[in-house]
Amino acid sequence: MTETTITAVLVGKAAPFGPPGRTSAIAKSPVDGPRAVGPEGFLDDEQADRRVHGGPDKAIHHYPLDHHPAWRDELGGDVPLLGQPGAFGENLATLGLTEADVCVGDRFRAGTALLEVAQARQPCWKLNHRFAVPDMAKRVQTTGRTGWYYRVPEPGVIGPGDRLALVDRPYPQWTLARLLHVLYVDTQNREALAEMAALPVLAQSWRTLAERRLTQGVEDWSKRLNGGD
Repeated sequence: MTETTITAVLVGKAAPFGPPGRTSAIAKSPVDGPRAVGPEGFLDDEQADRRVHGGPDKAIHHYPLDHHPAWRDELGGDVPLLGQPGAFGENLATLGLTEADVCVGDRFRAGTALLEVAQARQPCWKLNHRFAVPDMAKRVQTTGRTGWYYRVPEPGVIGPGDRLALVDRPYPQWTLARLLHVLYVDTQNREALAEMAALPVLAQSWRTLAERRLTQGVEDWSKRLNGGD
């Protein structure tokens, strides 16, 4: 069974960010002890734009520290956020799990809470500002180094140093790496899109996206990646 240790738990409040008039809670800081988590995420965490962030299917964002060496190789050593938990606005940071290891619907025991993988992350333009790299969101999408989101079937408390242990895997054929490949690479694989649309544990927004793509073709990513989500 897949298991690792939670390196950091991070929370943040909404603050001015990016273009004038915009706010974000992407700047999250590590906490030094357990924090309560419920269906909407950590109780002392915020999301600035609830139209596209937060909610039960995006309650907790997890980003692997495993990806940081590849980012440093790609971007160079002068990006100060790289190597630090929270660089990608995540709530949980770990070593030992990536999108290739995690499947849609996986359930993990984290501290006393139960978490369920609901979807991967669809990167947005805020990453461009966060890293001062104009095409950072596109790079995250292209590489598949996106991280993922959990819903919280059982509230509890989670702290740094707690175990993150897989307890159930109902859809082993649907790794997040495969999901991202269908979404961003093999974009018109109708058989895979139909499977994706029927996955009951996948976030409804992603199932709807798959259904819409089957009838309307590939959606426009430019606004999400370049600005003005």
